[in-house]
Amino acid sequence: GMVRYSEEFPLRYFDVGIAEQHAVTFAAGMACEGLRPVVAIYSTFLQRGYDQLIHDVAIQNLPVTFALDRGGLVGGDGATHNGAFDYAYLRTVPNLVVMAPSDAKECRQMLTTAVQLGKPAAVRYPRGAAPGDAGTELTALPLGKGELRRSGKRVAILAFGAMLKPALEAAEALDATVANMRFVKPLDLELLKQLAGTHELLVTVEEHQVMGGAGSAVCEALNQLGIEKRVLLLGLPDRFVDHGDPGKLLSSVGLDGPGIQKAIQNVIAE
Repeated sequence: GMVRYSEEFPLRYFDVGIAEQHAVTFAAGMACEGLRPVVAIYSTFLQRGYDQLIHDVAIQNLPVTFALDRGGLVGGDGATHNGAFDYAYLRTVPNLVVMAPSDAKECRQMLTTAVQLGKPAAVRYPRGAAPGDAGTELTALPLGKGELRRSGKRVAILAFGAMLKPALEAAEALDATVANMRFVKPLDLELLKQLAGTHELLVTVEEHQVMGGAGSAVCEALNQLGIEKRVLLLGLPDRFVDHGDPGKLLSSVGLDGPGIQKAIQNVIAE
């Protein structure tokens, strides 16, 4: 855990408390001097360092990695701690790569990718225990490439981050195709073209506000590619979601397996 890391590497670990703006500028300064800093921060609190993210890191294209914890709904701490806005505020920033792991192993691969990239990158993951075994290898992923996880008919679900698991559950019931998108920015345009060309309906699923999120990025990309396709955007509603059990909260906003399945069936029925 964090305490052990600070004891093990006292010269490589800096606790700046809740001075988020300082944390980001501090990391930028380190990167200028040839280091590869990782800013470990809650998604919701990087909002406080947004100016510094743009001015001190992105404009200079510095190799700073943002490890964003509590992406999506957190449950216990309520509306203030939900990381519902990060895809939107991160993907608008030039030079920044935005990744979302679906499990523990992928989280490790993405952090490795980010640190090796040599430019600003963010890895965004939810609160709680990650599914699967992280392993010990430090292997990077190809930049901007998603992967096909299930082949089906008519409907293709484009899952971002931890939404892969419920997306696969829904897909089993519907015999749908599922892609683990991995990158919110740069999006895998080849995979997007392939899925749009072979399916009647595309469905994006993210634990993030629908407004300005990964689904919006997919719509922008389709528009740019000149592809007209029905897209169902599933994600968090345009309201502040408060306290509760994370599983129940996700279910209440339709982001569990049955909720995703139902939303897709409703659109097909139309």
